[in-house]
Amino acid sequence: MEPRGPTRATRGMVSTPHHLASAAGRRALRDGGSAVDAAITANAVLCVAYPHMAGLGGDGFWIVADTEADEVTGLNASGPAAAAATRDYYRSRGFDAIPERGPRAALTVPGAVDGWRRAHERHGKLAWERLFADAIAYATDGLPVADSLASWIRRDEEELGASSVADVYLPDGTPPNAGARLVQADLGRTFERLAADGPRSFYEGEIAAALTADDAVPLESADFEAYRAEWVDPLSRTYRGRTVYELPPNTQGFSAIQLFGLLEGYDVGDWTDASADYLHHVAEATKVAFADRDAWLSDPAFVDAPLDRFLDDAYLAGRRELIERERTLPTTVDPGIEYRADDGAVDPGGDTVYFCAADDDGLVVSGIQSVYFDFGSAYVPEGTGVFMQNRGALFSLDGRDANALEPGKRCFHTLVPALLHDAGRPTVAFGTMGGEGQPQTQAAFLTRLLDFGYDIQRAIDAPRWLFGRTWGESSRSLTVESRIPDRTVDALRARGHDVSIAKAYDGLMGHAQALRVDHAAGVIEGAADPRSDGSAEGY
Repeated sequence: MEPRGPTRATRGMVSTPHHLASAAGRRALRDGGSAVDAAITANAVLCVAYPHMAGLGGDGFWIVADTEADEVTGLNASGPAAAAATRDYYRSRGFDAIPERGPRAALTVPGAVDGWRRAHERHGKLAWERLFADAIAYATDGLPVADSLASWIRRDEEELGASSVADVYLPDGTPPNAGARLVQADLGRTFERLAADGPRSFYEGEIAAALTADDAVPLESADFEAYRAEWVDPLSRTYRGRTVYELPPNTQGFSAIQLFGLLEGYDVGDWTDASADYLHHVAEATKVAFADRDAWLSDPAFVDAPLDRFLDDAYLAGRRELIERERTLPTTVDPGIEYRADDGAVDPGGDTVYFCAADDDGLVVSGIQSVYFDFGSAYVPEGTGVFMQNRGALFSLDGRDANALEPGKRCFHTLVPALLHDAGRPTVAFGTMGGEGQPQTQAAFLTRLLDFGYDIQRAIDAPRWLFGRTWGESSRSLTVESRIPDRTVDALRARGHDVSIAKAYDGLMGHAQALRVDHAAGVIEGAADPRSDGSAEGY
């Protein structure tokens, strides 16, 4: 692939993993919308174009930076477990674990739409109904099946064939090829109701009633009515003199910050970004950061994780001493502070979309949204076109676990949008899909940007790696793209890494997007991952 630079513009920028979503977000900006309007518009189109990764039935998280107000805020739009979703509810029905597919996997309230409401109330300029015009048109009239969607329909043919939308995604009983026209009429009608009746109609009207009509679903209308997304204070720390913002639990944002803090203790710039030293130290730091995450990450209303301790420089320095240059740690490392009595590990994979937007009023959005597994629970309530998320399948039925299921509790979330501040102003929004890969891809992006001096597009394009599990995978080996030199792979194996080789540009590594605001020049740069179907669109 030929090297390419960022997309550049002066008035606004949107980057998403699907080009139609990016173009829709740009139209919202051109019509006078804010970065929040553009982000909602783009996310809505992603729900239509990438239903295997995004949807009205999922959760979302945002970081919003307002340059004029000198404010950075977080938005937690993840929904809690249903009031009926107790551990006994599942055990009494013969389950040893929460099922990953089907109506009983749909046990948490979808939070994304109320997140759109909260963001629009504070920062929106366009009318609510305007935000969904493109999504409605693409769902009703159809759009071409993207490469990623085509491959996941083939992979999930059995689950989709058993769903209420089998005729939509498997016309004539077979998976469509990339480029085939996909019409999602029920989803279009749901979007039409949402646009006409307002955001709370999703939680208090006909939509909520339809989503909870099946008795096999633990969710009830009352669970929807009670839900509200929450503005939260982001976590932050410096890396190479810039401030990085991440979201607090119930996201793994503190793990990303731990990873950055561990890496800051090394002269990363003295390595090359395809060297064994670089990949080894990032993989080992990932193991160390994930140890605390796996033990402690949960809903802060139920588990008070010692975040100040986890992010303390002295604590991180002590944890860094676990890492040796010439040999690997075990794939599972003990946490620095013990929480739980059991020794099981959650499998935080999942399918997700990351998107970002900026406008010429100084508003920058870093957003992420997911239905968890590919097509979520693969359960679509009749007549809605909405794939319900299965995020609640991550809950444990072991009461000793930090992530043990409780009614009203929010689940462990891998979703982590990120934002970089420089000289007190938002400069870079970045993130990716990919479960456990999200903090690692953020680290790859951040080190290549700040330690190696790459531009944002080159930082995304460069060869990536993944330690652990991500969407569609279960092993905790070290997987590297085939563009990583053979000598590096040999050196990693010599240090004890179990190395697997992926394609040159493999979607397993996530779909990263980014934008950068050059305040001095008055220019916004955008970048999109070649591993996705996306683009960066500016004007």
